Amino acid sequence: MKKRMLNFLWLWFVSLILNGLLTAQQLPTPTWPNVNYAGNNHTYHMMDIYLPDDNRKHYPAVVVIYGSAWTSNDKKLSDYQKEVFVMPLAKKGFATVAINHRSSTLDAVFPAQIHDVKAVIRFLRARAEDFKIDPSFIGIAGYSSGGHLAALAGTSSNNKSVEGAVGEYLTYPSHVDAVVDFYGPTDLSVFYDCPITSDKKLTMKQRTKLFGEDIYDIPDKVQAANPVNYIDENTPPFLIFQGAQDRTVPICQSQLLHEALLAKNIDSKLLIKEDGDHCGNNLMPHHTKQMAAFFHALYNKQL
Repeated sequence: MKKRMLNFLWLWFVSLILNGLLTAQQLPTPTWPNVNYAGNNHTYHMMDIYLPDDNRKHYPAVVVIYGSAWTSNDKKLSDYQKEVFVMPLAKKGFATVAINHRSSTLDAVFPAQIHDVKAVIRFLRARAEDFKIDPSFIGIAGYSSGGHLAALAGTSSNNKSVEGAVGEYLTYPSHVDAVVDFYGPTDLSVFYDCPITSDKKLTMKQRTKLFGEDIYDIPDKVQAANPVNYIDENTPPFLIFQGAQDRTVPICQSQLLHEALLAKNIDSKLLIKEDGDHCGNNLMPHHTKQMAAFFHALYNKQL
């Protein structure tokens, strides 16, 4: 009996290893890994470009930004991103551009993060031929703090105040054609003014994380990071995902953005998962299939 149990456990262990190896083999690998979009050798200015395997002349692109409370400078290579972003986008014929950006706690405070995102978009347009990108459509998506940066890139598409001067291609436009925001923060000055988080308060660590200063001492800087303040008639369409039970980035943040977009007659759809939390069950393959379909419909519309 004991020997049989040991054999069972061994077979179970081997199957786990093989399944893990199989999953790793099935995950996509970058067509161009570690492309530096800023003209330097810093890890935080690297990106990976994934192309579908159908060998077309060029592909519309989607820039993907990880979540990290703006504090990580090297999360572009996670298997998680490959599964939930790269794979569904590839099935719809999109190149995926998974980027790093500067950490607000390790490298530089805001607006460095959005300056990096803008530099990526300019690079893709300037070097479109080299990387088989169709510059007529560049979408952007992100989750959590990456959702905030995606939203800010979208609403400030035609606003030079957060353009920055990162990289070599400053004359190229940094507008994006569509935005998917997975539960990103919007207005940090009212971050927990929401019933689900009415019992919470921003800690000093949270209040200084993005700016290096207490947000309550720098209201102008906080509003400079608020995507709502840049919305105009040229803002691209938005798709926003939010969990109603999210106590990290509460639902009121996505509602603020969605309502502000609608008020300016911008196409916006807010999908609320009633039992959705932060990440976890609110960033699953069926969500990102909807994301890919959203980008695909908008790309086809312009053809």
